[in-house]
Parts: sequence; C-alpha cells; structure tokens
Amino acid sequence: MRRIVLASNNQGKLCELQDMLAPLGLELVRQGELGIPEAEEPHRTFVENALAKARHAARLSGLPALADDAGLCVDAFGGLPGVDTAFYATQYGYAKSDDNNVRALLEQMQGIDNRRAAMVSTLVALRAADDPEPLVAVGRVMGEIAREPVGSNGFGFDPVMFIPEFGKTFAQLPIEVKNANSHRGRAAHAMVELIRRNWL
Repeated sequence: MRRIVLASNNQGKLCELQDMLAPLGLELVRQGELGIPEAEEPHRTFVENALAKARHAARLSGLPALADDAGLCVDAFGGLPGVDTAFYATQYGYAKSDDNNVRALLEQMQGIDNRRAAMVSTLVALRAADDPEPLVAVGRVMGEIAREPVGSNGFGFDPVMFIPEFGKTFAQLPIEVKNANSHRGRAAHAMVELIRRNWL
C-alpha cells in the first residue's frame, strides 16, 4: 500500500498531512486529481462525516482512503460551529471564505467573556470502502478566541485561535511548530502510529 487517497480538495490540508505522513512513505493523492467529487457530509459529528468522506473516496478510487473532518468548538456556543465550521460565515450573510469566517466569529463573540474554544481534528483511514475496522485518530487543542486576528501563517481560524501554552495564535507560530502542535498535527501523529501498527 503506497498510495492513499485524501478525501479532500483542500490544498492546506493536503500539504499538512503529506508532511505529517511522510515517515510512512505513503503518497497522498487528492481525490480531485482522480476526478472524485466531494462527498455529502450530512452528519452532526466529526467522526461520522470523516467516515462518510473516506468511504466515498475509497469506493470511487479503489484505493485506501484518509479523511479529515475538523472544526472549531466554542464553549460559549455549546460546541458550535463544529461540523459547520467551514461554512460559518454563510449563516450570517457572508460569502464562504476564511476571512469572512473570522469576521463573523468575532462579531458573534462581541461582549462574550468566555473565550474558551477547541480546535478538533478527526482523521479516519480505511483499507477499502467497506472496511469494518476504520482507524480513527482525534487531535484536540484548547485555546481562546482572540479579540482580533493576529499572524499570517496557517489558514481557517488560525489567526484568532490563541494558544496559552505558546502565548500566541496558531497563525503566529512557525509552520513546523504549528504542525507539530495543532489539532491536525496531533491527530496525524496518532494516525501514523495506528497505520504503522495495524496496516504495515
């Protein structure tokens, strides 16, 4: 097993995960390069959506598949936006974009003192579409929503995700430090171990 299809067309995710999975010698292929359309994501949990995406990509490619579903879980909003993170801005009349997501979040959090939030990444890997034993790895990073965006690295909510242990937002950290300590970095590290132990 040398090639694995990534059930995403997000260039940021591809770059991050390709680096993180490099120790396994696996080549990640974006589903778009194989002509595979985006899967439906009808579920309310990260793990169910990641599983749906991985099964879809594995079924249409005939390859093992890896999918990631990730999002921001804000305490003050009962864990939302959660699985709707990518489309957060559209709920408030903005076009879908990272910058608009950040703008909408800061507007919704005006006057809210509880800034606690977690970035969560759930990775699911399948050997085949009907694999009864998916590998599941979860990475979680606690932080606080900053009052304004700071930093230029990363993507998504990185400029407003302040990480107390570093005293900086994710977007202020060097890429290699962020990747090692991010929600996706933690999930990928766990997934590398799972794949090594179970598949290789």
